[in-house]
Amino acid sequence: MNITVLEELRAYIDPLTPEEHEALERSILAEGCRDALVLWGEVLVDGHNRYGICQKHGIPFQTIQHPAFKSMEDVHLWMIDQHLGRRSVSDFQRGVLALRKKDILSARAQQAQAQAQPADAAASTAPPVADEAALPDQGAAAKTTEPLTSREALAKAARISATTISQIEKIQKTAAPELVAAVKAGDISINAAAIVATLPVEEQVAAAAGGKKELRQAAKQIREAKAQARAAAVGAMLESGEAGLDGEEPAPSRPFLANQQPDETDQQFIARLQRILQDLQAENLRLKARVAELSA
Repeated sequence: MNITVLEELRAYIDPLTPEEHEALERSILAEGCRDALVLWGEVLVDGHNRYGICQKHGIPFQTIQHPAFKSMEDVHLWMIDQHLGRRSVSDFQRGVLALRKKDILSARAQQAQAQAQPADAAASTAPPVADEAALPDQGAAAKTTEPLTSREALAKAARISATTISQIEKIQKTAAPELVAAVKAGDISINAAAIVATLPVEEQVAAAAGGKKELRQAAKQIREAKAQARAAAVGAMLESGEAGLDGEEPAPSRPFLANQQPDETDQQFIARLQRILQDLQAENLRLKARVAELSA
C-alpha cells in the first residue's frame, strides 16, 4: 500500500536523540516491528521512526487506520495525547505539547461559539421542538472542545507544575532558538532558561554558545541583579513609609515584606508591596485617630 509521510507530522513532535534512534533500530532488528503504524487514510500519523527503519532494512510491519480522525487538528490532538502519556518525554516537551493542545482547543471553542450564535438566533424564531429526546447529545462535543483555560489545567494535562508551565511560556515567547535548543539538550534547566530569556537576544545567543557553564553563570548574575533591585526597592519604600509615621521607630518586621510569587513579575511584586504599604499607612492613621479619640 502507499504510505504518505508529511513533514508537518514528522516534525510536529521533537525527534528522537541519536542514542534513542539507535536503541529503537537495535530492538526492531532483533524483534521485528511489534507495534502497528497508525494511518489516516494513506497519511502516516504515528511510527515515523519505525517506518524509516523498516524501509531501510526491508522489515515487514503492520498498519492500522484510526477511525476517529476527521481533520488535521484531530490528528495533532491525538499525537499530543500519545506523547504526553509516555514517560520518556521531557518536562519541557510536555509543557510545549500542553500549550499546543490549549491553542487548538481554544480555537475550536471560539469557532463553536461563533457558529452557535446564528443557530441560537434561528432557534429563537423557530417553533418549539416536540420531542427533546430526539435532539443530539452535545455533551461529548462540548467536552472535547473545552479549552485548557488555566495554568493549573495545563499543568495537570502535562503532569508538571504550574510554575514550570509559566516558565515554558516565557521561553517560547522570548527565548532565542539557541537557548531553546540548550533547554532541549539539557544544558540548562527550564527555570534558568526562563531567567536567561529576559536578556537581549544577542546576549542569549552568546551565553548559549558558551555552553553549560556560561548559561548557568548568566542565570546566576540575573538572579543576583534582580535580588539587589528588589532589596533596593523595598528599602526605599520602607524608608519612605516609616518617615511618615511621626518619628516612630522603624518596624523591620512589618508584614508587607512579602515574598515574590513564582508567576509574579518584578513590576507586579513592587506594585503589590506599594499597595500593602499604602494600606498599612492608612491603617496607622486610623489607629492614631482612634488613640486621639480615646485620649480626649
